[in-house]
Amino acid sequence: MTGQDISGHGRPQSLEGRYPNLQVSDTQILDCPILVVDDTAFNRTLIGDFLAVAGFRKVSFATNGMEALAMIEAGIPDLLILDIMMPGIDGYEVCRRLRAVPATADLPILVQTALSSVEDRNRAFAAGTTDLVTKPLEQTELLARVRIHLEDRVLIRRLQSYRARVEAELSIARSMQEHLLPTPAQCTAAAAAAGCTLRAHSVISPTLGGDLWGLLPLPGPRFGVYLLNVAGQGVAATLNAFRLHTLLQELGPLHGEDPAALLSALNDRAAGLLAAGETATMTYGVVDGGLGRFTHASAEGAPPMILRGDGGSDRGGATGPAIGIAPGARYRAEVMELLPGAVLALCSAAMLEAPGAGGSGLGGMIARAVADGDGFEAVLRSLGIGIALEQAGGDEHTLLWIGRGAR
Repeated sequence: MTGQDISGHGRPQSLEGRYPNLQVSDTQILDCPILVVDDTAFNRTLIGDFLAVAGFRKVSFATNGMEALAMIEAGIPDLLILDIMMPGIDGYEVCRRLRAVPATADLPILVQTALSSVEDRNRAFAAGTTDLVTKPLEQTELLARVRIHLEDRVLIRRLQSYRARVEAELSIARSMQEHLLPTPAQCTAAAAAAGCTLRAHSVISPTLGGDLWGLLPLPGPRFGVYLLNVAGQGVAATLNAFRLHTLLQELGPLHGEDPAALLSALNDRAAGLLAAGETATMTYGVVDGGLGRFTHASAEGAPPMILRGDGGSDRGGATGPAIGIAPGARYRAEVMELLPGAVLALCSAAMLEAPGAGGSGLGGMIARAVADGDGFEAVLRSLGIGIALEQAGGDEHTLLWIGRGAR
């Protein structure tokens, strides 16, 4: 709020004025601490009387710049009314020192000055002044500007508190979402029972979203695996992902061996649970290590890919509409061979849009990465979804890498 020359042009407009839905009570304003700094006793008394008549209850006084800085270090006020021309440390220097400290970088500073030249006023704003009021002081103008800056101070503090609360809640929700993901021990146990290995790369957006993946236990050398993405971002998408995760745990024991039946049952339940326009894409499949195959059904999910040991690749397809569009939708299952030495790659839709996925497409990129001999890590690097994208707060993405036999 520095560097805005609004003196001499009427009453400035506060955040409350620009956003009428925000309200600040008189009690909040009148209880804000104000520090008045002036080396002239008459000016300190005059300003103190103006503020007292207006009802301000927490007004302190300093007689020079050094005393003001010491008082501010002991307790930061909500507004500083500062004389610009003082012996020793003048108002310019006080402003510069306050702006150099993070704790006071946004402190409203209302400078009172008899200086009227454009050069002097620009110098004041360059030093960090928030606003100017000219001497001789006029009560109505001074109080109007005091009130405006205190309203903004209270509203900014309220918004900062709200933001901190939202960020804390997002952190909790993100932690909950991460705890829904299978643990490394669960991945190892499920895959080993089917004679496979399972590696996963999953990134949850700092602002939350609806990406989720999981495992469903099945008898014999098999396990179920799903990749789910709820449309949208934020808390709403995450809550919908939680709801669908709960449904999957409930429906898994009933339909986990039949991917098409599982998606059909999930869609019927989700259609009555999700709001209008809310949908999810999903791929669910059964990895069967005994028969060497992957049987899957897809609700507009990213197609699964199998990289064969001979260097070739196969890609599945979408087999039905997105989850939640309408009840009664039915899905069909596809069977893909998963022979020894092959790799099954399942990924979220965001990976299809990764920087490295253009040109020859995601399948070609994965095939080249595997051919280079580095496998899983090479795919992450070539698709440009590694550490850099995570640090940049990119979109959510998941890659599951299921190998059968030696790879």
